[in-house]
This record gives sequence, C-alpha cells and structure tokens, in this order.
Amino acid sequence: MPPLEPVDDRLQQAMKWVLLALLPGVFVAFWFYGWGVLINLILTALSALAAEAAVLQLRRRPLMPTLSDGSALVSATLLALALPAYCPWWLPISAAASAMLFGKHLYGGVGNNPFNPAMLGFALVMVTFPQPMTHWPSPHGVDLLSGLQQVFGFGKLPDAWAQATALDSLRINKSLTMDELFASNPAFGHFGGRGAEWLNLAFLAGGALLLHRRVISWHAPLGMLASLFIISLLCWNGSGSDSHGSPVFHLLTGATLLGAFFIITEPVSGAKSPGARLLFGAGVGVLTYLIRTWGGYPDGLAFAVLLMNLCVPALERFILARQNRTVP
Repeated sequence: MPPLEPVDDRLQQAMKWVLLALLPGVFVAFWFYGWGVLINLILTALSALAAEAAVLQLRRRPLMPTLSDGSALVSATLLALALPAYCPWWLPISAAASAMLFGKHLYGGVGNNPFNPAMLGFALVMVTFPQPMTHWPSPHGVDLLSGLQQVFGFGKLPDAWAQATALDSLRINKSLTMDELFASNPAFGHFGGRGAEWLNLAFLAGGALLLHRRVISWHAPLGMLASLFIISLLCWNGSGSDSHGSPVFHLLTGATLLGAFFIITEPVSGAKSPGARLLFGAGVGVLTYLIRTWGGYPDGLAFAVLLMNLCVPALERFILARQNRTVP
C-alpha cells in the first residue's frame, strides 16, 4: 500500500470556508422547498464520497487524504442545491457519481480537472434526463414522509405540488406582459423567481464571506454579474409580452449568484490570472443570458461554465500576449 500523501492544508481550509458560506443558501432552500433539499444533499454527498473512494481503490491510492480535503463535499453540495428538490433518488446519485468520475478522476483527480465537476455532472443528467430535471416543486412545505415517498417512488404528492420555474414561464410566454406574469404566475416573486430571489441573496451573503476571507477573488464574479446585467439591460424592452426580463430579474432568478460566487470561482477549471478571470466571468454571463433567452434550456449556467472552461487556455494566452506587448 502506498504511503499516505499529505493533505493540502490550503485546499482543505478553502473547502471548509466554501461549505460554511453555502450554509445560508442551504437554509433558505430548505425553508422554501423543505426536506427535498436535505434528501438531495445526503444522496449527493454519499454518492460523491463512494464514487471517489471506489476510484481511489481502483487506482490503489490512499483514501483519506483525498476524501478528507472537502472537494467532493463541495461538489455534492452544489449539485444538491442545483437539482430539483424531491427529484427521483437516482438523479442526485447519477449526477454526483458522474461529477466525480467524469469531471474529476478521469483527468487524474483534484487539481487536474479541466471542467467544473459539479457542472459536468449537472449537465450530463440535464441532457440525459430532461423531464425530471424540470420538475421543480412549488415553494411550500412537504412533510418528510411525503417527500421520501416522492423521492423513492413509493408514493405520490398532490398533482399541484410542482410548477414551472420563472425562467421556464418567461421563456414560453407569448401573450402576458411582465406585470401580468408577476401578478398571476405563482413562480414569480417580487423581483425574480419566487424563492429564488431570496436564495440568490443568501448566496450573495455567502459570496461576501468568501471575498472577505480572500478564499476567492472578485474578478470572475464581477465579470459575470456585470456582463449579465449589461446584456439583459440592452435586450430589455420593458414590460411587453416579448420581454426577456429585466436585469434585476436575471440577477435574482435561477442559479445566478450561486454560479457567480461558488461555481465560476472554482480554482482548477477556471482562469488563473486576474484579467483572464474577468473575461471568463464575462463570457459565462453572456452565454447564460443567450441560453436562457434563445436556447433550449431555461437556465444555461452549467453549459455556459463548461463552454468557458474550454476557453480558459485561450484567455490566459490572450492576457499574457497583451501584457507582453505593453512591457517596454
């Protein structure tokens, strides 16, 4: 058996802070969607750790240094928050296992992944199982027993327990103005999606903590949020029936702030230099809006992140070339 490898203390401390910063989002998601969030979290965490342990055993590598660094738990938590609450049990298991196998260990483990593992797992189940991935519950309480029955398939919740999300409703809207949508559609809250606007504010609070502790830098979040705000402002035509939503709507709906502070700041698959991080974030913001508005998926964050992961080497070379040209 090979000797134990030392745990990267910086990585372990960073993952602990990320998990701590995600707690407000977990609490708010539980408040609105109930036990399904915690069921997702348990299933993704157990699946991610089990998949990682299995791969390490096959590679004849020690378990504890890798399992204890916290990176698998961070990916599992991100997936639990991104997946619909009360989705079938095999969906979070498939997403978490795919994230570990195809997003992380296929490339040699932590520190080598060119793609964000959580977003790769999410994108794979979104493409493979599109119907259950769009089956979001209404923001109301469901008791634990009913939630378990729904997740494990031995019972059914009432017919009205699920609804289309605000992004879905806006994308298929053909006749109602924005004011009418907000007034009549229960998926809409005050400024964004009902529940999602508070959830995004919770992720903003967690992101502020990470910035304060210097776990992440401000470049990628600023690039993403600024570009999403600008493009949605330029394409916004007010409250008409063909409106694509205001800038505030796009900032407070879907997984916008989760993506800005917890996903695009992933240090391995993201850009490294400050300038490249700004461009990386800006690309994610623009692509997210384009996919939301004209693509086939209501929230294109995962696909936007994966596409920009492919562009990271080119962004780094571009910034380096500009720096070299400016050196006298």
